[in-house]
Amino acid sequence: MFEYDKNKALLYIYSGAGGVDAQDWAGMLLKMYQRYANRKGWSFHVLHQSFGEQKGIKNAICEISGDDPYGILKGEAGVHRLVRISPFSAKSLRHTSFALVEVLPEIISKEIKVNPSDLKFDTFRSSGPGGQNVNKLETAVRVTHIPTGIAVAVQSERSQAQNKEKAIHILYSRLAQKMEEAKIKELSELKSENRPGSIEWGSQIRSYVLNPYQMVKDHRTGVKSSQPDKVLDGDLDKFIAVADGK
Repeated sequence: MFEYDKNKALLYIYSGAGGVDAQDWAGMLLKMYQRYANRKGWSFHVLHQSFGEQKGIKNAICEISGDDPYGILKGEAGVHRLVRISPFSAKSLRHTSFALVEVLPEIISKEIKVNPSDLKFDTFRSSGPGGQNVNKLETAVRVTHIPTGIAVAVQSERSQAQNKEKAIHILYSRLAQKMEEAKIKELSELKSENRPGSIEWGSQIRSYVLNPYQMVKDHRTGVKSSQPDKVLDGDLDKFIAVADGK
């Protein structure tokens, strides 16, 4: 998908099994990528997020624009593993958490034909931490492509019309990805290692260990850092540069 490298990036983050620890980890990853985007001078816009019961997030969708954001970030797709003393454990036990990152290019393709009758639109109130409604009006929009079951929700914009337009754009990107995967399968070609669908849940691409020692290691490239605090603060350049082959 090299022709999409200059496109905006759609960053998806999903918490794995593990309850509040995994949700907190997903929230830490969201902040890490936001800080990395700030370092690059990119625009980072959270389009939708489902908050955890106590802390963190269950999932989030972010739009990143700037110089080649998809081309640079696509290698971040996969499972990210955190090992630490759980701040939510009364006995201060070590806990392992997983979160899944997906990265897609934003695509508005004339080749994708979508029958308007195949789209289902639902509106709801934007929510904040703890499930609180932060807007009295139903401005958030969820669009579902009925034939495939793909659904996208956006709540970041001020008006229902703006959220609807953004949700449709993201839906087109997900449909384009699905079409690309079907094409590759039909031609019996190898999937790119950068495609999240080729990675099994639990087969992490990178581990962030905060206890019993301090280490971040990329399992694909062998790149390491003994300063996980800096990595989590957005200092990702050496990991991304090697993964991207630069």
